[in-house]
Amino acid sequence: MEIFFCHSINGGICTLDKEESGHIVKVLRYRVGDELSLFDGKGNLYRCRLSDASPTAAQAQVLEQVPDWGAVPYRLTMAVCPTKRSERYEWFAEKATEMGVDAIVPVIGDHSERRVFKTDRLKKILLSASKQSLKGCIPEVSEPIGVRDFIRGCDPSALKLIAYCFDIPGAGRRAICDVLDPAPGRPVCVLIGPEGDFSREEAQLALDAGFIPVHLGTSRLRTETAALAAVSALYIKYLCTSA
Repeated sequence: MEIFFCHSINGGICTLDKEESGHIVKVLRYRVGDELSLFDGKGNLYRCRLSDASPTAAQAQVLEQVPDWGAVPYRLTMAVCPTKRSERYEWFAEKATEMGVDAIVPVIGDHSERRVFKTDRLKKILLSASKQSLKGCIPEVSEPIGVRDFIRGCDPSALKLIAYCFDIPGAGRRAICDVLDPAPGRPVCVLIGPEGDFSREEAQLALDAGFIPVHLGTSRLRTETAALAAVSALYIKYLCTSA
């Protein structure tokens, strides 16, 4: 199934941007009257008929709308420190999108080696990954924020998890699979640190704010691997539960 992105939908008419229009008309040779599938990045799929084959501003008439298309039965926010090599972070974000993630928040910690992170390229990668994996929603990407600010502003109703590699007296870490059992509709937030891990002060602040300490096994994982392991754990848990 081939789908195209359209953010301009008004009165049952979808107007595509120059890039998508050129791909549909010039490359794929769609003509007026042909049917095609569009999504709006907000969870809706539209079955449409091409009504204007302009290579710069093609238009299509909506025939059917399918809400919550490709959605997972949970809302997941991954707050992950940017990696020293940006392509590793982009790899994590792409694969997380394929499985199901609603928001990605780059957080800057005490031990972060990369303290500046631009999100424009990442947003393009997530759009492409949403198309490839047949997801109606494109994950939100926030601008970078400090770990402490994120902890303080995190949704108090969410199931909040933090993974770190050291021990804090009185705060035993549980396997993430044993903790991932939120009530239906309850949002989940997972906080993953940088290559040098969180500082003890950051971890303690998270615990004081209601975050549950978790571990991802005995292996020492890279930041992007740990983040993807957390996404996978939630994805597989719900996949097995709904089977």
